[in-house]
Amino acid sequence: MTIEEQKAFIDSFISIIWNQGDISRLDEFLHPEFTDHSLAPSLPSGIGGLKQWITMTHTAFHPTTIIEEQVAEPGKAMIRVTLQMKHIGTWRDIPATGITVTTKGYRCFHLKDNRIIAHWALIDGNTLEKKLAAHSRG
Repeated sequence: MTIEEQKAFIDSFISIIWNQGDISRLDEFLHPEFTDHSLAPSLPSGIGGLKQWITMTHTAFHPTTIIEEQVAEPGKAMIRVTLQMKHIGTWRDIPATGITVTTKGYRCFHLKDNRIIAHWALIDGNTLEKKLAAHSRG
């Protein structure tokens, strides 16, 4: 996979899996030995844990991830993202507010055999929760 193909692959992963929430297509993107290093400790770190996280996220939000920048080298990619999260369901005991909260973050991917084998993320969840909590209190 060339660097440009790799970048397009990551773009597709974000679009299909995160923005559309289509977990039925995870096998197209994830290596069988996939590990997610950014999931909550209560979730398994493999594909099953990521499926749970995406399902929970899409139950509470209609998320849109915008890739602001992508840097890649063979087998690795780093993206800087803006997340627009429309709050449609309960998230961490905060009932749906209907508002859209914007937050930012980074995602790092390692690839093997043309699929993602490892993922790390640093997303500003504190901003998200503070804005939701403030809005829910009125």
